[in-house]
Amino acid sequence: MKTFKVSIVTPDGPAYESDVEMVSAKAQSGELGILPGHIPMVAPLQVGAVRLSKGAGKPDLVAISGGFLEVRPDQVTILAQAAETAENIDIARAKEAKLRAESLLSNKQDNIDFKRAELALKRAINRIDVYEGKGQ
Repeated sequence: MKTFKVSIVTPDGPAYESDVEMVSAKAQSGELGILPGHIPMVAPLQVGAVRLSKGAGKPDLVAISGGFLEVRPDQVTILAQAAETAENIDIARAKEAKLRAESLLSNKQDNIDFKRAELALKRAINRIDVYEGKGQ
């Protein structure tokens, strides 16, 4: 099957680069599947797992916390605020972040920023799922 180049880039530098057969990501408008020859487009992304299929084996998973996906005829670029491959995720830190966010959300205090706590919880759950190979 045909392949195309995928680059996932963060402000800290490249997080992933490879030739793949398919990219699947969560856009703001819904799930996107990109195959070779896809029409050019730009889409904002949600917090979620990017699945990168390279053939018959298990797809690579990358946890991203929002950003943009750009599709060109021979390349897909994802500009993410943060991105981690499964092997680079500190699972203990991700579980601690999840517990902290859940604790903040369970408090009924007025000084809690619930939107920020919900986003932190989504990012932590996403990182844990990618580490465990679930990839939402």
